[in-house]
Amino acid sequence: MYPLRIAAFAVATLLTSEGTGFAASLLQPVRTIGAPVAFVSACHRYQWLCNNRPGRAMGDTDAFALLTRVNSEVNAAVKPADDRSTKGKKDDWSLPTAGKGDCEDYALMKKKTLMDAGFRSDRLAMTVVLDRSGGNHVVLMARVGSGDYVLDNLSGSVRRWDRTGYTFVARQSFENKRVWQVILAGPRASPIAAADRRAGNPA
Repeated sequence: MYPLRIAAFAVATLLTSEGTGFAASLLQPVRTIGAPVAFVSACHRYQWLCNNRPGRAMGDTDAFALLTRVNSEVNAAVKPADDRSTKGKKDDWSLPTAGKGDCEDYALMKKKTLMDAGFRSDRLAMTVVLDRSGGNHVVLMARVGSGDYVLDNLSGSVRRWDRTGYTFVARQSFENKRVWQVILAGPRASPIAAADRRAGNPA
C-alpha cells in the first residue's frame, strides 16, 4: 500500500469547499429493508462488519485525512475482478482475494482498515447505489461532522454523497449494523420512490 501524506491545512480547505459542518447534508433513512443476502453471509464470516465498536476521538480534519488515505491505499492495492473469477460465485461479499475484488470487496476492506485505525464503526456503512449508468454499485459511506461522504473504488477522491452523481438506494444502519435502510436520494431517486409508494411502502 502507498501512504498518502496530506497537510492538515489542505484537508481543512477541502472540507470547507465540500461543505463539511452544518452546511453539509445527511442522508436520512426512509424505512428499514431486508439486508442483501450476500451481506448476511458476510456478517457470519466477519464479526467486525455487523458489530459496533468504539473508536478514538478524532476531529473532522484528521478523520477526513484518514478516509482519504485509506481510500487511496485500498484502491491502489486491489485490482478489479468480479466474484465469478475470484471466488467462483455470482455474488460474494468478502475481503479481496489474492489482491483482487469487486466493488463490495473494496468497500469491506476500507471499512475494516478504517476500524483497525480507530475510526468509529457507528460512522461507517456499506451502501448500495446506482451509478451514472443506472447499474448497481457498492460503496462505503462515512459520516464526518454533519456530512455523509463516499469512499469509492471508482474514484481517487472522497466525495460528499451529493457530489458523486450516484443515486443512493439503501445502506447499512449506522446505529444497528445488521439492519439496512432505504435512503432514496440522487438523480434517479424520484421514480424509485414513486414505485416504492405504489408498492405500499411508507414514505
